[in-house]
Amino acid sequence: MITNFFIPELNNHDVQELWFQQGGATCHTARATIDLLKDTFGDRLISRFGPVNWPPRSCDLTPLDYFLWGYVKSLVYADKPQTLDHLEDNIRRVIADIRPQML
Repeated sequence: MITNFFIPELNNHDVQELWFQQGGATCHTARATIDLLKDTFGDRLISRFGPVNWPPRSCDLTPLDYFLWGYVKSLVYADKPQTLDHLEDNIRRVIADIRPQML
């Protein structure tokens, strides 16, 4: 995915001005992935294995983990959706109702 979609999209931007912030999930930190990101972003990579270390449980770098996902989940499941369509409708409705002031 990174090679086929993300890296080509970077051609539309000045990569020297961009930082890449990567979560610490194991599936995101394969050696090949880290090497590719280091080659692309140099010292502007925030990662468990990058030049700028990702602080664990950082509310500054992962604010969505500290409010938004719990908030969304509580509203999405409030009426106990029984079908995939109902669940998807709830997700769309809740996400559409999020205002910039909440973030």
